[in-house]
Amino acid sequence: MSSNFEKDNTFFTGRLKSLGFALKGAIKLITTEHSVMVQSSLVVIFTIAGFYFGISRIDWMFQIFMFGLVLSIEGLNTAVEKVADFIHPDYHERIGFIKDIAAGAVFFAAITAIAIGLMIYLPLFF
Repeated sequence: MSSNFEKDNTFFTGRLKSLGFALKGAIKLITTEHSVMVQSSLVVIFTIAGFYFGISRIDWMFQIFMFGLVLSIEGLNTAVEKVADFIHPDYHERIGFIKDIAAGAVFFAAITAIAIGLMIYLPLFF
């Protein structure tokens, strides 16, 4: 199977191509994965909430960091799942174990994001 992909060794155009691939991947992730759609919606909601409540610069840094962390790990989880399904489309106990571990990483990031969100927003209500 031949590929049209040819590595671009020039610094500037190589970086532009890499950026294009990354943007294409981000768009695919947001438009095809339901969990990322939900998480992206939460990013929008909490960004609006941040402006509405006038959260501090430090709170913004934590909030933006958590957006990036959760979406990044969700992207890696999705990639692991897609590769696993490609390699072994039928259920297999080992593939299930690998997919569960990847999902567990998202769980840790999500729990951390929830904790940070509560620390930022709960005091604004009480």
